[in-house]
Amino acid sequence: VQLQASGGGLVQAGGSLRLSCAASGRTLNSYPVGWFRETPGKEREFVAVNNRRGGSTCYAESVKGRFTISRDSAEKIVYLQMNNLKPEDTASYYCATRASRTVLTSACYNNLEQFTYWGQGTEVTVSS
Repeated sequence: VQLQASGGGLVQAGGSLRLSCAASGRTLNSYPVGWFRETPGKEREFVAVNNRRGGSTCYAESVKGRFTISRDSAEKIVYLQMNNLKPEDTASYYCATRASRTVLTSACYNNLEQFTYWGQGTEVTVSS
């Protein structure tokens, strides 16, 4: 499976962006999809994950209430809607999926090591 992340850009604080993660080679049906972000000098960190349609959705505390992860009906695109953006949200954003389907619908996959396939990053810059 290949993932293509897009939708990044430059936005003022308080603004919104919607990132997309498009899959090819396989649908995302029943597979967890997560978003992570990385800034220079820091480790890649968890942002949000949805483990399957109708399953658990988990968010990092720093984005809870501002970001929303969702899937399209064809299960080929996963979105990250980012509202009320802050300068500290500036980062390269990556989407990822696992090699195995979700079995436990309450699971919250929030570790990098739990994901097998990664898209390239899309840059988000939030100006103050």
